[in-house]
Amino acid sequence: MPSPDDRRYIETHEWHKLENDLVTIGLSRFAVDELTDITFVEIQRRDGAIAAGEALGEIESVKTTSEIFCGIDGQIVEINGAIIDNPSIINTDPFGAGWLVRVRPNDTSRIESLMTADTYDAHTGH
Repeated sequence: MPSPDDRRYIETHEWHKLENDLVTIGLSRFAVDELTDITFVEIQRRDGAIAAGEALGEIESVKTTSEIFCGIDGQIVEINGAIIDNPSIINTDPFGAGWLVRVRPNDTSRIESLMTADTYDAHTGH
């Protein structure tokens, strides 16, 4: 199944979707399928500021623990509390209800430099 083309992606498998002045970030279906059953999510706020390439937090599954990364500079303004309480939401709906955080970007044009869905799918071999 192709990745949704209404968002951009980074090599570490996080999607970034610009909506008005906020960027919603989540995990790609490819990442979710590789992780298998997600059991725990931790988002570290660090006073809200986040830089491109910095870890947002960690995600644990029955298979492994992985860091979650951000592809833009900005301020974390919202964490999806539903996935903290019930991480399995990410398994069932990674592109919808399973989003991780919302970030107010320092520069909205930065998102254009991230991978398109086609480029990301080629990167993952799907």
